[in-house]
Amino acid sequence: MKILELPLKKEWYIMIEAGEKPEEYRELTQYWMKRLMWCHISSCINYSCHDCLMMDERSFKDFSHVRFRYGYTKRTMLYKIKSISVGFGNHEWGAPKDREVFIIKIGKRIKQND
Repeated sequence: MKILELPLKKEWYIMIEAGEKPEEYRELTQYWMKRLMWCHISSCINYSCHDCLMMDERSFKDFSHVRFRYGYTKRTMLYKIKSISVGFGNHEWGAPKDREVFIIKIGKRIKQND
């Protein structure tokens, strides 16, 4: 089991906990590209590199689960990851309106530590 650890703001944590938000978003930045993807170009320093964004499922690291943390507290939820992709997310769930983001689709909830 390879777990992606993500702290969330209260609003998004509560929505996911209630089953209202089936996906989480992260900006297309160099930080998140390194964290979520296998870069195929060793000299790539441009976070919007088109070669990196022309991806398929093999481009993403093999995270099997995501652990959401309520801010930086001990309260967590563990979910299976259905998929990770790049696209336009739902603005009502925290995605920007004008640009693509990483979309982490959430599967079945595994456990919760309160």
